[in-house]
Amino acid sequence: MVTKNMTIEIKTGLEARPVAVFVQIASQFESSIYVEHDSKKVNAKSIMGMMTLGLPAGEKVTVSADGADEEDAIKKIEDYLNSNE
Repeated sequence: MVTKNMTIEIKTGLEARPVAVFVQIASQFESSIYVEHDSKKVNAKSIMGMMTLGLPAGEKVTVSADGADEEDAIKKIEDYLNSNE
């Protein structure tokens, strides 16, 4: 399992469209991927779960991945969150 703290650099934060892209990225991987914020932990592959977090730009989250491609998953998710779309 790989766990990493990340900051959301996307200008709009994780609202509808960025959440959809985030879930698409997470869904490319075999690993189980979770996002944690303020003691709430959701499946990163669940659009509804991710929307419940309501994460604005600059917010810090903890992303964890567990599985065969966990390193790649964490890297790709971090790249997206840092993309400043």
